Amino acid sequence: MSVISGELIKQLRESSGAGILDCKKALTESQGDMEAATDWLRKKGLASAAKKASRVAAEGLVGVYTKDNKGYLLEINSETDFVARNEQFQKFVSSLLTLAYEKSITNIDALKELTFPGTSHNVAEELSRNVATIGENLSLRRIQILSVPQGVVAGYVHNAVVPGLGKIGTLVALESTGNTEKLAALGKSLAMHVAAATPKSLQVSDLPQDVVAREKDVLMEQIKDSGKPQEIIDKMIDGKLRKFYQDVVFLEQTYVIDGETRISDLLKKSEKDVGAPVKLTAFDRFMLGEGIEKVQSDFSAEVAAQAGLSK
Repeated sequence: MSVISGELIKQLRESSGAGILDCKKALTESQGDMEAATDWLRKKGLASAAKKASRVAAEGLVGVYTKDNKGYLLEINSETDFVARNEQFQKFVSSLLTLAYEKSITNIDALKELTFPGTSHNVAEELSRNVATIGENLSLRRIQILSVPQGVVAGYVHNAVVPGLGKIGTLVALESTGNTEKLAALGKSLAMHVAAATPKSLQVSDLPQDVVAREKDVLMEQIKDSGKPQEIIDKMIDGKLRKFYQDVVFLEQTYVIDGETRISDLLKKSEKDVGAPVKLTAFDRFMLGEGIEKVQSDFSAEVAAQAGLSK
């Protein structure tokens, strides 16, 4: 049997979109014949990933996985919302979350290189196999980890399709030596708050200076023709900035669950119940498809075009 070169495998992978191991097996089975290897992949349903890879994937699932003092957020995109209800796809996302946690993975590229559980191939190749069998372009978009040296990382999924998977996922990191169970309950409610209130930063000092400067410019433009003295205008702007911080800064926001307590005050009050000081150290929020430009298609026009008809 002839030795299959790496260059030949690379060529087949680029032309077919199939995984490296699948390409190698196809070339081995076909004695190095590129056309026969391509046919072999097509028969196995593994040669269509490349064509699908150009299609916009803005649907899919956001997954949350937490355990003790560590938590993960993961977004995997598909082309249609229908795939989010696909059990195979759901299991794939859940498996990757568990794998990332077990291997302490912090970025997507590292995750792609890991061996997928129960197989001899890596995550990237398992993704290609899912593209072939599910029939849509799939994309491993982003991953985020939060951890604390002592305490809990709590998570929440809004409108979960199955436990831990949905369209909005959040994490909240609480550092404390207090009661873990009560700390976890507090963290869960704060994670729900993040889903609803969408804070932009943890504290005022974390807000980017350009964001604050832009807000000041807007406020100044609104007030400049008021005819009031500059010292009054300055006080008015300071007051409006405080209101702005209350809208976008986590620790300054009003707790959505009771509608009256500031988050920083809530943490202080919770210390008695938890039995130790509680520090909110970090949070994150993934909303499915945010920042992806979705293609608006005319379905009737697509059908007419495929049928060779004009609309």
